[in-house]
Amino acid sequence: MNRLANASSPYLRAHADNPVAWFPWGAEAFALAAERDVPVMVSIGYSTCHWCHVMARESFQDAETAAELNAGFVSIKVDREEHPDVDAAYLDAASAFTPHLGWPLTVFASPEGRVFYAGTYFPPAPRPPQPSFRQVLAAVREAWTERRDEVDATGASLSEALAAAASAPADAPPNLDQLAAAARTVAAREDREYAGFAAGPAFETPKFPNTPVLRFLQHPALSSEVPDAAAVASRALAAMAGSDLHDAVDGGFFRYATRRDWSVPHYERMLTDNAGLIEVALAAGDEASATDAARFVVDVLQLPSGGIAAAQDSESIIDGVRNEGGYYRAANRSGLQPPALDAKVVSGWNGHAIAALAAAGARTDPRFVEAARWAADAVLESNVADDGTLRRASLEEIRSAAPATLEDYGGLARGLLALARATGEVAYAERARALVDLCLGDDGIHPPGGGDAVLVAQGMQSHAVPTDGASPSGPSVFAAAALDLWRLGAGEGYHDAAESLVRAAAEVALSSPLAHGAILEVAVGLAAAPRQVVVVGEADAEIAEAARRVNADVVAIVSPAQAHAFAEAGFELFESKVAQGGEATAYDCRAFACALPTTDPARLV
Repeated sequence: MNRLANASSPYLRAHADNPVAWFPWGAEAFALAAERDVPVMVSIGYSTCHWCHVMARESFQDAETAAELNAGFVSIKVDREEHPDVDAAYLDAASAFTPHLGWPLTVFASPEGRVFYAGTYFPPAPRPPQPSFRQVLAAVREAWTERRDEVDATGASLSEALAAAASAPADAPPNLDQLAAAARTVAAREDREYAGFAAGPAFETPKFPNTPVLRFLQHPALSSEVPDAAAVASRALAAMAGSDLHDAVDGGFFRYATRRDWSVPHYERMLTDNAGLIEVALAAGDEASATDAARFVVDVLQLPSGGIAAAQDSESIIDGVRNEGGYYRAANRSGLQPPALDAKVVSGWNGHAIAALAAAGARTDPRFVEAARWAADAVLESNVADDGTLRRASLEEIRSAAPATLEDYGGLARGLLALARATGEVAYAERARALVDLCLGDDGIHPPGGGDAVLVAQGMQSHAVPTDGASPSGPSVFAAAALDLWRLGAGEGYHDAAESLVRAAAEVALSSPLAHGAILEVAVGLAAAPRQVVVVGEADAEIAEAARRVNADVVAIVSPAQAHAFAEAGFELFESKVAQGGEATAYDCRAFACALPTTDPARLV
């Protein structure tokens, strides 16, 4: 029975014809494992993952390996981008068995979901000290049948250790002194020769853009205490833009570089990286790089539906052979078939792109604002269930069964708020507020339903503070969206929500700032008084153009009617904001206390 052919994930569909009897993520697979009294093998990857493709070709397409899996295991295939909470939970568990976490992630668990062994890529033949995949299967089967007590004890002790790993929230969010110290720690890790950040004291690679950290360093509230912070980010951006990590033909940036000088990239191109780098470039004043990355997002990743694809593969077919990176290295691409898109429309990731494109369009080319609007309307149409809750993703406008995460609710809300500021249309801000409100309850902040039902039933949810890697974690981006709502005057409850998420992560984030840039950026936003600039009047007025160049937490350009509509909808920042004497008028506010209204662009500095 082929259970993956109609999956809402390109990654699962790519495995549909494997001889392995795959199940998608869900309770059915674990129930069958209990009935058969066999362990579960959970294989986690994503469609643009090179080594996932390699292991699939070597092992999952091999009839003999598949026969062993089918006889002794129930096998589950998971797209980590569709089920990020599942991925996070199993990464936590896998860390007990291997220090080298990554994808493909290969996890063995009991039918109750308790992990007892894990690894990443396993080759088809032994490569000492690494065993072959079939050796691993044989060892797991032997342990399961001959030493079940040890297996059960390992799973139980690991579950207890993971549950105990949760840290208590801090009594208060970090102050600016603490945050400046964290920024200095990050700046000290700069690679002074090639820019960016060293992975360790020996400058190990691979080297990633790490956009959440760059955005943290760019926060203007850090400029007096850490004068070089923003320059660290600018140097990293300039180095990437001038390196092989940047695709000079189609625009945009590749996933990471395998060498310290940003050369020999891993050639997949991710929506999350490029959306983040658009915002980094805008904050750095590098409109050329912002436009370049936005061009890639719109011209390559945006789908006919308006939604934006998750990624473009690193591999393509050249002369009938799969080739990693050959398309991108070719002198003339026009005659080659481009690498495939992972056409999943992920709610939160589209939110990141909508925010970046809206900001880029306000500063550079208006077509990016229209692309952001098109994406927002598409996601609200395709990824919202009949009950008003979000789904994690859709494929070809078919909604995934995977529930949305905090990243989706927060990311899409943040994108809609940016679009509302760029267009002056309050309806987008109202939709954003509704998404955030769905996650605010008396029992804490979580997506409707409380998360993945299988993980909840098994007690396997991740208890660790999530890191901000290629993009902000769920709590980080949700906190950012709540903070944005507060800055628009939607109410103190949103400030409280952002603060509670920052306090929960504060201790870990301050001790490991390179891994928690996004939540630290929100923390700076809480510690510093916000600057809010509202212009009421013609969008092409000189003072409106001046406002778009201001480095402020909120820049909104609205007509008199739009200002009234925002105020009527409960966004108090817009109360009593009018175009004085019929001229475009700017209101420059600090923590909601506004200077006298002005029609003079020179006053906005």
